[in-house]
Amino acid sequence: MDKIAQMKKLIEQINIHNHNYYDLDAPTISDAEYDKLYYTLVDLEKETGTTLPSSPTLRVGGAVLDAFAKKEHPKKLYSLNKVRDEDDLRSWIRDMQSFNPDMTFTVEYKFDGLHLVIEYNDGKFVSATTRGNGFVGEDVSQQVKTIRSVPLEIDFKGHLFVEGEGMMTNHALKIYNRNAEEKLKNARNAAAGAIRNLDPKETAKRNLDFFCYAVLQIEGKTFNSQQEIHEFLQKNGFAIGDYFKVVKTADEVIEQIRWIDSRKSSLDILIDGAVVSINEIRYRDDIGWTTKFPKWAIAYKFVAQEISTTLLDVVWQVGRTGKVTPIAVLEPVELAGATVQKATLNNYDDILRKNVSIGSRVFVRRSNEVIPEVLGLAERGENAKEIEEIKTCPSCGSALVKKGPLLYCPNQNGCFEQIEGRLTHFASRDAFNIEGMSEKTATVLIQMLNVKNPSDLYSLSHEDFLTLDKFKDKKAGNLAKSIEKSKSIDLHKFLYAIGISEVGIKTARDIANRFGSLENIMHAKYSEIENITDIGPIIAKNVYDFFKNEENIAEINKLLTAGVKIKNPAKRDFTSPIAGKKFVLTGTLPTLSRAEATELILAGGGEVAGSVSAKTDYILLGENPGSKFEKAKSLGIKMLSEDEFKKLLS
Repeated sequence: MDKIAQMKKLIEQINIHNHNYYDLDAPTISDAEYDKLYYTLVDLEKETGTTLPSSPTLRVGGAVLDAFAKKEHPKKLYSLNKVRDEDDLRSWIRDMQSFNPDMTFTVEYKFDGLHLVIEYNDGKFVSATTRGNGFVGEDVSQQVKTIRSVPLEIDFKGHLFVEGEGMMTNHALKIYNRNAEEKLKNARNAAAGAIRNLDPKETAKRNLDFFCYAVLQIEGKTFNSQQEIHEFLQKNGFAIGDYFKVVKTADEVIEQIRWIDSRKSSLDILIDGAVVSINEIRYRDDIGWTTKFPKWAIAYKFVAQEISTTLLDVVWQVGRTGKVTPIAVLEPVELAGATVQKATLNNYDDILRKNVSIGSRVFVRRSNEVIPEVLGLAERGENAKEIEEIKTCPSCGSALVKKGPLLYCPNQNGCFEQIEGRLTHFASRDAFNIEGMSEKTATVLIQMLNVKNPSDLYSLSHEDFLTLDKFKDKKAGNLAKSIEKSKSIDLHKFLYAIGISEVGIKTARDIANRFGSLENIMHAKYSEIENITDIGPIIAKNVYDFFKNEENIAEINKLLTAGVKIKNPAKRDFTSPIAGKKFVLTGTLPTLSRAEATELILAGGGEVAGSVSAKTDYILLGENPGSKFEKAKSLGIKMLSEDEFKKLLS
C-alpha cells in the first residue's frame, strides 16, 4: 500500500473514532490506541509533505447533539498538540527558544474533565457552553450553575469568557457511590454525564467542581503573561488547581513534569498529563497557530491509564461478606506500568449494562494503582459468547441469593472462601493487627484446626500451632504471642475488624467517635447512625442490621469472653474553641501526622471531613496541598497552619 493510500485508510479509521467519541459518547478504542493512529497519520503527512482535505489533523472536534440549545463561541477553540516523550518535548522547547532565548515557560496540570467556556458580563455569570466542535457548543448554563466552585459573581465587570474543565473529584465520586443504587464508574465520565444531563437537579447531586485555566476573550483588559492570567483568575474566585510553575530551561520543564507524574495517583482529581506554554504573551502572536493548535503551547501526555484488550473468560470470586463478584480474565496487556490480566466487572447487572461478552474487546482502566476495572465494550467479537449469571456458589456449591444487583452466598459458616476472607480481614493491620496471620496461614488454620470464626483464634495455643506443617517452635510462638497481644484494641479498629458491609476504617472511626462505646453502638437507632457526617442510608442500614443479627452478636460475645478488651475513644471536649467546627486536612504538616491531627480535632469536639464545602470552618494546611486548597480559597474558608491550629487548641 502506498503512503497516500495508507493515509486515506488512517483518515477513514480516525474519523469513525472521532464520530464515536465526540458525537455518540461511545468510543471503541482507548486514548492510547487513538493517539497511535493519529500520530502515524501525522508522521506520514510530514514524510509526504501532503495533508489531505479530509484529514482529522485539520479538525477540532465533533457535531453538537440536539438535546441542548446550540451556542456559538466568541472565537475558535483550539486543541493542544501533544508530544510523546521527553526528546520531543526538548525539541519543541528548542524551537520556541529560537524566537527568543530569554522566554520563560509555564507548567500546569492537564485536567481530564469536560471542557467548558463560561461567560460573564458586568461581574455576573451569563452562560456556560461545552466545547462542541470548537465553533459551536451546547448551552449547559443551568447545569453548570449547580457547580459550587463556579462563581456566580466576580469582581471584574467587563465582558469575559473563561475556559476550564468540569470535573468530579475522586472523593466526591466515592461519597456519591456510597449511597447510589447505580454506582458511577470513573470521575471523568461521571462529570461529563452530569453536565450533559437535561435535569440540573441530577447534575447537582454529583457535587462537581470547575477548574479554570485560560481567558478566551476579555473586554477592557490585556495581559502580559500566562502568570498574570493565572493570578487574574485566582483573584476573581476561580479554582485554578494547586499547581502552577514558571521555569526557564528544558531541564526545569522536564523536572516539573516528572514531579507531577510521580504524584498524580495521589491527587483528588484526574489529570492525564501536563500543559507547557510560553509564559510571555508578546511572543505568542509572532509564533502563531496552525489550523488546529497554538504553536506556543504543548501537552505532555502521561502513560495511558486506559486501553482495550480481549475478554477471555469470567470467573466468580467469593468475598468475606459472601458477596460473589465476576472477575474478567483478560488477554495480558501493559497498562500504567503493569501487566494486567484480570479486572473487576462489579456485578451481573453491570455486565449487561456494559454489554460485554467473552471474546469481545473491552476497555480497561487502571486508576491509582488499584484493581483494574472493565469500563465497557470496545468492539464485539465475531464469535462472542454471552456471559451467564451463576446460580450456585463457586466455593461451596450453595444456592446464591440475589439482593438488588448483587449475588450472595448464604453459607456464612461453611463457605471456605468467606471464612478465609473474614480471618484475613480480621487480622489485618487496620483491624486486630495479628502479625504472621497471612492468607496462607488462614487457609492452614481452616483446613487443619477447623477455625471458622475469628473468635476461634483465641482458643488456639502454642501447642496447637506446633501440629501444623512448617510451624517450628519460633513461628508457632510468635503467632501465639501476636494473637494474645491483639486482645487490646481501639473501638474503631474493632468495628472495622468485625466486617460490617461497606464500613471502612474512616467510617468505623466516625461511628466510634459519635457513640463512644460498643454498647451504645449496638443500641443505636437507625436515624442516629444515618445522622453521622458522610454516612448515608445504605451504610446506616448495614450497621443497624449487623447488630440486630443474632449470629453477629454471638460472635462479638465470644470475642469478649475470650478476653478481647475494647478501648473507647477519649472523651471529647465540647467546651474547646473548635467544638462543633468542621475541619478539612490537606498537605503535609511539619510535625503532626494526619492521624495525630485528626485525633486532636476529634478530642476537641470538632469534625474532620474528606472534602471541602460551604459548611467547612477551617482548612488545616500543610506543604504541597491538594485541590482542596484551591476550592477552599474560592469559598473564602479560613486557613490554619499547624502552629495556628495548636494555638487555637491552647
